[in-house]
Amino acid sequence: MELKPLPVGIQTFRKIIHGGYLYVDKTRNIYELIRNPTGAYFLSRPRRFGKSLLISTLEEIFQGNRDLFKGLWLYDSPYQWPVHPVIRIDFSLKRVESAEELKRTIVWLLGLQAERYQISIREGDYIQQFTDFIVQISAQKQVVILVDEYDKPLLDNIEDIEEAKRIREVLKGFYTVIKAMDAHVRFVLLTGVSKFGRVGVFSGLNNLQDLTLHPRYAALLGITQEEMERDFAGHISSLAQRVEQPKADLLQKIRLWYNGFHFSDEGEAVYNPFSLLQLFESQKFQNFWFESGTPTFLLKILKQRGYDLQSLEQLEVSELAFSTYEIENLDIVPLLFQTGYLTIKGYVDRFQIYTLSYPNYEVHRAFLAHLLNTYGSVELSLTSSSLNRLTQALFTANWPRFFEVLNSFLASISYEMQIKQEKYYQTIFYLIFKLIGLEIQAEARTNQGRIDAVIETAQAVYIFEFKLSGSAAEALAQIETRAYFAPYLAAGKPLHLLGVNFEMEQRAITEWQATRRN
Repeated sequence: MELKPLPVGIQTFRKIIHGGYLYVDKTRNIYELIRNPTGAYFLSRPRRFGKSLLISTLEEIFQGNRDLFKGLWLYDSPYQWPVHPVIRIDFSLKRVESAEELKRTIVWLLGLQAERYQISIREGDYIQQFTDFIVQISAQKQVVILVDEYDKPLLDNIEDIEEAKRIREVLKGFYTVIKAMDAHVRFVLLTGVSKFGRVGVFSGLNNLQDLTLHPRYAALLGITQEEMERDFAGHISSLAQRVEQPKADLLQKIRLWYNGFHFSDEGEAVYNPFSLLQLFESQKFQNFWFESGTPTFLLKILKQRGYDLQSLEQLEVSELAFSTYEIENLDIVPLLFQTGYLTIKGYVDRFQIYTLSYPNYEVHRAFLAHLLNTYGSVELSLTSSSLNRLTQALFTANWPRFFEVLNSFLASISYEMQIKQEKYYQTIFYLIFKLIGLEIQAEARTNQGRIDAVIETAQAVYIFEFKLSGSAAEALAQIETRAYFAPYLAAGKPLHLLGVNFEMEQRAITEWQATRRN
């Protein structure tokens, strides 16, 4: 049986159907969204999660193009297929760098829509033109408004706070029109990555229902395990044959790498569609989604604020962690959740506490690699080979080799990036060993104080103490006198105690001392 082609990079519903591409049927979920007579909704999802395809699908539905949906759930559903004029605004079509440029872009986008309906919009600013367009186009039937990437103008300018504020005011005026023209509107959906506060972008559009964490729509975007095994069955078999792996083992590996996104405390886990399509198209496991675009501003914020990266492994937060944020005070937790680097892993209803962590192996490993590049300027292309050499040196207790490789990482830190704090270098050390796949505790607590770093494997325990422009002997003596090794004696494993000194001027580990306790 010939496999259906995969719609890699295709975000247009009509093109997928006419091209005979594989389509995971989400129309039953969509029906739940459009069945009410009116509705205004907002949906936040990470990039590459199918937001544009959802917008395209809704456009075809509201234009009454039922024939496109043959074989899909919606075709024989109770939906009546009324035809509505559709205004579709896609802010990803053009990057803007100022508020004035955004105003011109909105006028241009409205002009594109007006041409489709052969409508002439009267002269005026972008607010007047948008209002006039809605009035004209809804003369016979209420209008549907679909806005894709509503927040892109803001995110593109997030590092220029003052300009971002001016852009926010322009967007606020644009979205206020939608609320003012409510009587002319049948349905509204705004999609984006981030969720800015109601006192900001959406202050004039306060009738939006937020679907971001709604359990009914947790799988509206993304691919569930059941959908993957059903719709990609042929592609799974093909990949299993190519890698010579039993299907059950392959499914487990796919789940480990790409599944795990949760958008509700009740909803099931979903795959990122982009990664899954790329996997079956390329027939190999890679960091597809992460490599498609990393938000450098997010990595910079983590570094600038000295955020405790170890806490991201299991972060317990209240519901306030999902609250909106403003340009002036970007809160790192909702940013990490909304951009897809953290996801819901658990929920305690009694205390309304969520547990957040990395969704899967792909995101976790790639995020740490990019953080290492941000902290230490380590070229990503060199990371894997160096990490393998470092691992071998650690497991064989080849300390000269170990510190030689470690120095190759540290030497890459530019003079501009150097920070005269031990914690900065502890963070780099933590990132390196997490990428190796080892469990490392940074600043592990004991009753005698904090250990800089502890690595525990099935065979041994490694205890590190760092000094910045001090001495290795001093560092090793601190481990001994404070008995940092005491909590690990009962494990019966060899204990490796390592005192390390780092010299700022040389950007290198200049000396180390190691001893072993059995």
